[in-house]
Amino acid sequence: MANTYTLIASSTVGSGGAATIYFTSIPATYTDLKVVVSARTSVTVGANGYYYDVTFNGTSANRSGRYLEGTGSAANSGTFTLYGVSDASDQTASTFSNGELYIPNYASANYKSASFDSVQENNATASRAIFSAGLWSDVAAITSVTFTPAGGSFVQYSTAYLYGISNS
Repeated sequence: MANTYTLIASSTVGSGGAATIYFTSIPATYTDLKVVVSARTSVTVGANGYYYDVTFNGTSANRSGRYLEGTGSAANSGTFTLYGVSDASDQTASTFSNGELYIPNYASANYKSASFDSVQENNATASRAIFSAGLWSDVAAITSVTFTPAGGSFVQYSTAYLYGISNS
């Protein structure tokens, strides 16, 4: 079990919103990475903009994954890349989703696995919880992580915190 978490970087979206939240120049000095995200997007639920994609090193190539999703009234699963869910502009005001992305062995010369667990916060019966697991079939060390909404942008006060995890 990891015993040292070090905050590498954090990002808070400002008043104009942001098309992406990203971390660059991630050092290869840790064992694993963890990103904690709290997000809200500028689009409505009907536009599906509340989903956001995760990419490594600026590319969406060589990715595969699976997801499990619960909506409060149904369950779904399928093949998809690594992604999370955020609150949308037409959901409960001033609420933000929560999510945790975990990337073990991010600096190794092997393919990289990752898991992302996220949930909306919403004062309604319909909400989403998603667990996705993915594989980035690339041997390069992960030096950047980018979160991009499927539509619209991340709104003010959306945050992300990048942690490096060491076993020593």
